[in-house]
Amino acid sequence: MQLVRGIHNIQPQDHGCVLTIGNFDGVHLGHQRVIKALVEKAKLLNCVPAVLVFEPQPQEVFAPKTAPARLCRLRDKYSLLAKLGVKRLICVNFTMKFASQSAEHFIEHLLVNQLGIKHLIVGDDFHFGKNRTGNFSMLKEAGRQYGFDVSDTKSYKMADCRISSTAIRQALQQDKLNDVEGMLGREYSIIGKVFHGDKRGRQLGFPTANVLLKRRVSPLSGVFAVKVDTKLGQFDGVANIGARPTVKGIRQQLEVHIFDFDRNLYGQCIEVIIKKKLRAVMKFDSLEALTKQISKDCEQAKKALLN
Repeated sequence: MQLVRGIHNIQPQDHGCVLTIGNFDGVHLGHQRVIKALVEKAKLLNCVPAVLVFEPQPQEVFAPKTAPARLCRLRDKYSLLAKLGVKRLICVNFTMKFASQSAEHFIEHLLVNQLGIKHLIVGDDFHFGKNRTGNFSMLKEAGRQYGFDVSDTKSYKMADCRISSTAIRQALQQDKLNDVEGMLGREYSIIGKVFHGDKRGRQLGFPTANVLLKRRVSPLSGVFAVKVDTKLGQFDGVANIGARPTVKGIRQQLEVHIFDFDRNLYGQCIEVIIKKKLRAVMKFDSLEALTKQISKDCEQAKKALLN
């Protein structure tokens, strides 16, 4: 799948596509229905099925302190959308300058002149342009003017569809992992690159693969039994997602202790599949108390993963 990073990288040969626009956070079953319709429409019109996303997501620019936790990163979206048949992912850098352009400019400059869209699929609540003046009705009118069709995502979603990224976040926060799997169509996982930490886990006898969550704040917090997919295969483990209060941690990160594993994973991307929550994040009075609890967590995780 082609990845176009930034409007300035859209090339003349990228002109002509069936397009949908959105965050597609999690690429859940509702999203998958829309993508299926996108791919089918593109085949019908003999052009490329394309998805346009914003990075960072708009809420992370307008209200960074209250923006919702991400379900997945751009890298994850790329992989999931490619599997669904999307051929082009256009990632637009969302800034206040970009948000301040007129809705008319967004349509004429980006959608018509650069992308040459043949069909557009968006939600009927989609707003864009300065002061969010652009809306579904404006797009329909523009379609009549410039020669492209517009359809509403709701027409492709399942009847009485209650799946949303918000509902999935709420289910994760409530530790309803089965509900999450039902809405995503797969188990919830976190993918990231392993970086060098402070080696404290190794000092305690439980070396960990550390994944920095970067811009994304995890909707999950606690200690979990997990499966870990690596280039070397899949392994069982126990993971902690949180700020590590016992050692005065500040930033949220993912730490995974992989059972019976002593290979080097630094710099590699791993996928941590969340299987069962064992407990909440806790602050311990000493490293000795923390070590004892980690040992208990490992035993609990091993039992949970046998079931």
